[in-house]
Amino acid sequence: MSETLIEARNVSRMLPGIVPVTLVQHIDLAIGPHEFVAVTGPSGSGKSSLMYLLGLLDLPTDGDVFIRGVSTSHMSEADRARVRLVELGFVFQFHFLLAEFTLTDNVAMPMRALGQLSARQIRERAEALLDSLGLADHRHKRPDQISGGQRQRVAVARALANEPAVILADEPTGNLDTKSSDQVFAILRDLVDEHGTTVVAVTHSEELASRMDRHVHLVDGRIVSDNARTRIPAS
Repeated sequence: MSETLIEARNVSRMLPGIVPVTLVQHIDLAIGPHEFVAVTGPSGSGKSSLMYLLGLLDLPTDGDVFIRGVSTSHMSEADRARVRLVELGFVFQFHFLLAEFTLTDNVAMPMRALGQLSARQIRERAEALLDSLGLADHRHKRPDQISGGQRQRVAVARALANEPAVILADEPTGNLDTKSSDQVFAILRDLVDEHGTTVVAVTHSEELASRMDRHVHLVDGRIVSDNARTRIPAS
């Protein structure tokens, strides 16, 4: 049996208040190596909330999230931050690049935070990632000097900086035109097929989800279907 990278066990998340709001409820979900998973559902179904829980960016009210079989519910915030840096990469609908820094410096930030490489190694890896995504001529530009599709590719490069096992993407193509959306999707597809990275992507697009290998559908904070499909490689 292959190793489970991320597992949610009976996970619920509720916002307290006079009228409590349930974001997700009783979620059981296991994600393994080399998976390409779409998470879909209507607005307010809990897609992004689930992504934040899987990414240790939020804590469940009940249940637990395991990373490589290790419980995270009782970890300190410093330990969870370390797990995020080592195991997980994030791509959001809005790129969250820092405007005052070059593209190279933006990609370098997770490596600097992890602190395992020298300054030279960090810069070389950041530049290599940008080169691999077709951004070699833009390394020294700032985010406001490139297009939206290019900014999202920089965000992907940043997510890959520490060679995570899992990329968590929340509407990664939501703000892009069709051409840029296809380019970002192709990059994610290649990460799974050629590099063995697991990609879990929240998307409102059923068309995009249909091109992924596993489709998890949420309604009212619950998983109502979880279907894997056999992909026929292009000839």
